[in-house]
Amino acid sequence: MSNELEAFIEYISVRKALSKKSVEAYLSDLSMVEENLQKPLFLLDSKTILEYLSRYENKRTLNRKLSSLNAFFDFCYKSEFSNDHTKIKLAKIPKLLPKFLSHKKIMASLEAIDRSTWIGMRDYALILFLYATGARVSECLELSREDIDGEWLHIRHAKGEKERIVPIAEVAKLAIDIYLQEFKYEKDFVWANYQGDKLSRISAYKITKKYLGVSPHVIRHSYATSLIIGGADLRVVQELLGHASLLTTQIYTHIQKQDLQNTLRKHHPLT
Repeated sequence: MSNELEAFIEYISVRKALSKKSVEAYLSDLSMVEENLQKPLFLLDSKTILEYLSRYENKRTLNRKLSSLNAFFDFCYKSEFSNDHTKIKLAKIPKLLPKFLSHKKIMASLEAIDRSTWIGMRDYALILFLYATGARVSECLELSREDIDGEWLHIRHAKGEKERIVPIAEVAKLAIDIYLQEFKYEKDFVWANYQGDKLSRISAYKITKKYLGVSPHVIRHSYATSLIIGGADLRVVQELLGHASLLTTQIYTHIQKQDLQNTLRKHHPLT
């Protein structure tokens, strides 16, 4: 690892106080380029970097790596390691509406779950929890029993390590209580596998895929979509989802416009 890269990693770890996962992601992206091109990063030009990164067909993956590189080059320029203020243009990604399921579809799938065993109770409670809170799957799996306080949920392991408190529907809390009453292991965490260990991300994905045919993140989109269609304020939705920027939340306004258009076509005599 070059001295400049080492200094950058120290800067984002100490001065910027980024989360451990963020630091690891930066280190992985940057050290990979440096090691493969066998040259200190700050000495590489844009053309060489883009030629190397052209192997990545997924534009989101490419842009994440370019963003890491741009942050490093900005640091080098401001730290006077380099006289060039290099900034590589990101790839254009078409805006896609987030995939979501209707409330009717989710509730029908929940009712189809066999809750005669504690595994079935867990699966039911897990999906209902995701839909009732809009939590990310990582936030959900880190949930401990003390994080649920009455009608409120304390999300401590949020993205970017920004904690938030959100309301939780009584029906979801009741489902969790019933599942935990049947759960035979004395553990602090809520979601467990059949061996009594903490449920993994892959297992959570398999559960939502089994009953709904989608990933846990689609349930998060469904939660947000239901709020927007129901008339919720965009900034409130931003707070509930834990989005750092309102721009991230604004993608759901496209769904709201689509819903308004469909309503107009259905009910207005001129359409």
